[in-house]
Amino acid sequence: MDFEFSEEQELLRKFARDFMVNKCTKAYVRQMEHDEQGYSPEIWKEMADMGWIGLVFPEEYDGGDLKFLDLAVLLEEMGRGCLPGPYFSTVVLGGMTILDTGTQEQKKKLLPQISQGKLILTLALVEPSETLTPDGISTTASAQGNDYVINGTKLYVSDFNVADYVICVARTKDGTSKEGITLFLVDAKSPGISHTMLHSIASDKQAEVVFNNVKVPRENILGELDKGWDQVEKIISRGAVGKCADMLGGCQQTLEMTVQYAKDRIQFGRPIGSFQAIQHQCANVATFVEGSQNITYQAAWMLSEGLPCQTEVSLAKAWVTDTTRKVTTIAHQVHGAIGFTKDHDLQLYTRRAEVSELAFGDVAFHREKVAAGMGL
Repeated sequence: MDFEFSEEQELLRKFARDFMVNKCTKAYVRQMEHDEQGYSPEIWKEMADMGWIGLVFPEEYDGGDLKFLDLAVLLEEMGRGCLPGPYFSTVVLGGMTILDTGTQEQKKKLLPQISQGKLILTLALVEPSETLTPDGISTTASAQGNDYVINGTKLYVSDFNVADYVICVARTKDGTSKEGITLFLVDAKSPGISHTMLHSIASDKQAEVVFNNVKVPRENILGELDKGWDQVEKIISRGAVGKCADMLGGCQQTLEMTVQYAKDRIQFGRPIGSFQAIQHQCANVATFVEGSQNITYQAAWMLSEGLPCQTEVSLAKAWVTDTTRKVTTIAHQVHGAIGFTKDHDLQLYTRRAEVSELAFGDVAFHREKVAAGMGL
């Protein structure tokens, strides 16, 4: 197997890292935690001009015509830089779903605008049951003439506060099976939609969104009526691997910060990195990160190639989630009290990791998927 990145991927990585260093400073990250929008429209436009928002869309939609594997490279660098804003929601959850399921008319109308940075999207999937299974979808969409009327509550909807459209997963048939699940493209400013911002440990922008008799035109269905669950599973898989790439970038930066601190911190007349206990801990972190990189990119490659990979996706999400917790824990042990202060950058990565580990299935969820793939 060839684990080397292509020349194009290395170029993307370099440009992304330089951009994060220059534009996504830690001062900016902290500022956006308290900003009402949670991102800078100026930086968003720069990302669109560089082709990042349309990276994986075909050229006919003003995209870069690259693959999900290439997107994983970019997401890793965004994780390293703690990039705030609606990129993941718009591209991974919104745009790629439209690319998969949209009609030609829907794609021609929406994807170029997404690529140009003119539209922000998000996904409304999780409900108060907090499950990622068909029986957890109780939000209903009832036919009414040429419209559907949506009622229900969604949780943890990322970046809804700035979204133009939200893809809502709703039940169009009574029951709890995967039959009767449909995806709707909903104008986020539609009458009957309300939202409440939630307080997460990462200070990211998540909302509870309530649909109260929200009318959606029939032509806003994405994919087939009553047959949307297979696409939901694809969204979950793509979201899980995307979050793995994001967490991997955070782990890479955490490792570098920890090693540098171990070299610089003098105690008992010598750098603490000269003590065997610290050396072994840092070596453990390096091992965890290397394993996370390999398992993440294996899953990303399989998704890019359209190969069956549910087990590989779940292996990656479970492993990288476990690894991220271990990496941040060891990093805090090495840094000591300074790593827990608001002025130190380490806590930015720790708080983001706490949220990412729950997104698109926690460790238990994905271990059950792996076990099911083994016939257990």
